[in-house]
Amino acid sequence: MAEQKYDLVVIGSGPAGEAAAMSAVKKSLRVLVIEQREAVGGNCTHKGTIPSKALRHSVKQLMRYNTQHVFRALGEPRRLAFPQVMQTVNKVISYQVEMRTTFYARNRVDLIIGTAQFVDANRIQLHLPDGVKEIISADKFVIATGSSPYRPEDVNFSHPRVYDSDTILDMQHTPQTLIIYGAGVIGCEYASIFAALGIKVDLINSRGHLLEFLDDEISDALSYHLRDMGVTVRHREEYAKVIAEDRGVIMEMQSGKRIHGDGLLWCNGRSGNTRDLGLEQLGLKANHRGQLPVDEHYCTGPENIFAVGDVIGWPSLASVSYDQGRAVAAAAIGRQHRVIEDAPTGIYTLPEISSVGKTESELTNANVPYEVGRALFKHTARAQISGERVGMLKLLFHIETHAILGIHCFGAEAAEIIHIGQAIMMQPEPNNRIDFFVNTTFNYPTMAEAYRSAALDGLNRIKRL
Repeated sequence: MAEQKYDLVVIGSGPAGEAAAMSAVKKSLRVLVIEQREAVGGNCTHKGTIPSKALRHSVKQLMRYNTQHVFRALGEPRRLAFPQVMQTVNKVISYQVEMRTTFYARNRVDLIIGTAQFVDANRIQLHLPDGVKEIISADKFVIATGSSPYRPEDVNFSHPRVYDSDTILDMQHTPQTLIIYGAGVIGCEYASIFAALGIKVDLINSRGHLLEFLDDEISDALSYHLRDMGVTVRHREEYAKVIAEDRGVIMEMQSGKRIHGDGLLWCNGRSGNTRDLGLEQLGLKANHRGQLPVDEHYCTGPENIFAVGDVIGWPSLASVSYDQGRAVAAAAIGRQHRVIEDAPTGIYTLPEISSVGKTESELTNANVPYEVGRALFKHTARAQISGERVGMLKLLFHIETHAILGIHCFGAEAAEIIHIGQAIMMQPEPNNRIDFFVNTTFNYPTMAEAYRSAALDGLNRIKRL
């Protein structure tokens, strides 16, 4: 068989790989995408963002049914088994796969299911599911293989009561108690989801506060509401040993504590999927977490080998991965590309969190004179109508210029609301001022109206000085 030749080969069809391929083909490149799974979408579609957020949505609907008085006439509070909730999740995954598969066909991007291993900087060996091997050559390559849950060797993940953030989606029972080790974004999201299902959760955090990259006030609010849901949050704890038995799991801590649960969900970090790529043939070496270092153009070292998405590490957000994919397609052909800065975080706990820009601690440490404007959701008509009164919008702005420096939101639809403020904050001066929200009419009643209330609160503080 003749060796196939492409302008660009993308390894992985997650957000970064898909965006790189679609952008490159629109630049008249001949593109091949190689995907290891039987269906496109990457970990984002099959194990990460889409299923966990679909699961959260279903659980949130159940919470609303069980807590709002209007539904009480329909009967007593309901409980659903975890496998029941996952039925809806699997439907969403199917929709996503079908939609994304059509992208490749419609844009005439070649797609092959298999695994890729570099032979040299211009060739890969393709391993097909039927055992056949082929050599593919290309001018440029984009590594977009994503990441997988980190698994320490001393934890038995083959035990039926021990899960990571991928395998938890296949759980066929509903535990009464669950230990979640790792209180990062994924751990906090799952802690709130399982607590909302009525499961007693122990959330183990090796640090002193939850999600320390957040604004302190938002982190404190998350901690309070997780505890209010029944989650036991244990700070500054590290495991010494995991004992998995037929009847449950015991986690022995370095502090001497012994924590019992019906199951263990391990959420302590992720590793880049680079182990079997043949990086040694390129003179490349991943770091201890399997991640590839890149320059500002996403180049790994060899001038024709690029990497984007979770495989290069922080911030490991699907939204950023899409942007990186589009940027690398331009970089690969020597064009100018967007430098991605100030991407908002979206954390889908219950309630959800979103932030963009600086935190109070960062501004204080940098000696920036700032003030704070707050709007509590419980004071907005829309929140009172919807019954989702928990949360707040917080605006940080410069005392003298009124430029918006940071936006932090905790509560219902936070990840949607954040974009209103982000759009103004990213405007050139003087259009990036908090005054915009005072001088703009918002629909009433809406959650967006919180911007006006927060801006008035902040400006009133300055007037009192």
